[in-house]
Amino acid sequence: MFSYRHAFHAGSHADILKHITLIQLVQYLQEKPGALTIVDTHAGAGIYSLEDGFAAVSKEAEGGIYRLRDFVEAGNSIPQSIQQYLDCIQADNPEGGMKLYPGSPFILADLLRPQDRLKLFELHPKEIDILRENVAQLKQAKQIDIYAEDSFSRLKGLLPPPSRRGLVLIDPSYEDKQDYRNLEIAIEEALRRFATGCYAIWYPVISRRESAELPERMKRIATTNKRSWLHAELRVENAPGERRLQASGMFIINPPWTLEKHLAEAMPVLVKALGLDGGAKLILKSFEA
Repeated sequence: MFSYRHAFHAGSHADILKHITLIQLVQYLQEKPGALTIVDTHAGAGIYSLEDGFAAVSKEAEGGIYRLRDFVEAGNSIPQSIQQYLDCIQADNPEGGMKLYPGSPFILADLLRPQDRLKLFELHPKEIDILRENVAQLKQAKQIDIYAEDSFSRLKGLLPPPSRRGLVLIDPSYEDKQDYRNLEIAIEEALRRFATGCYAIWYPVISRRESAELPERMKRIATTNKRSWLHAELRVENAPGERRLQASGMFIINPPWTLEKHLAEAMPVLVKALGLDGGAKLILKSFEA
């Protein structure tokens, strides 16, 4: 259960898709002045070194954030959404370069307004201590609550937030097959309590039946609850037999109307920048309830 560490995947192509999507969601929801509550169900350590530790061992950043950086430095044009994402990365590297990669908690913390709250969940016994230490150093630390609890069972108790405005990021490791079922139960309960909330679900595209079925299951839950949805998937290569992650997806329930446009601009650029072979491609679909 506790073998997964976010640091192994810091700066990967999966992180890029997840974080570009996340930034666009937050920025849209912050267009109104009311307080926004953001929940990250599987927070990890918050920020990671790309030069040592687990990230240096996995080298996933080489096919992700480093590859995207090189693409931009070569003079290729990028849309605003990718530039905003890169700006968030650079904000945590004030001396230049790209030594640190902010995970979702740090990206979200950087985006918080004074009236917003961020709630982070992490069960890994080592990650939770690192997360607490990292968050304590942020200027937004007083706006952030950290829970060493099972987010799937705890989430419903946080909904609806007092302001009735909320974003929930759900991105478990899916190492345990039960995560897929726990996700379904959590989403169904969340929609019953807070139907208008925005739910952003990340998932790996792997050769497992539960992974292949996840988008269709989310679509059924969303449409049954008369909710709009958006499905985005990014594949950087098609190399059967390779164990490394080659594709991942985001499924958004109650997406803002602007999100599809931003991803339609960004994802073809990501395919070009990050694609390793002719199998690189994207999926972008939506449904308006």
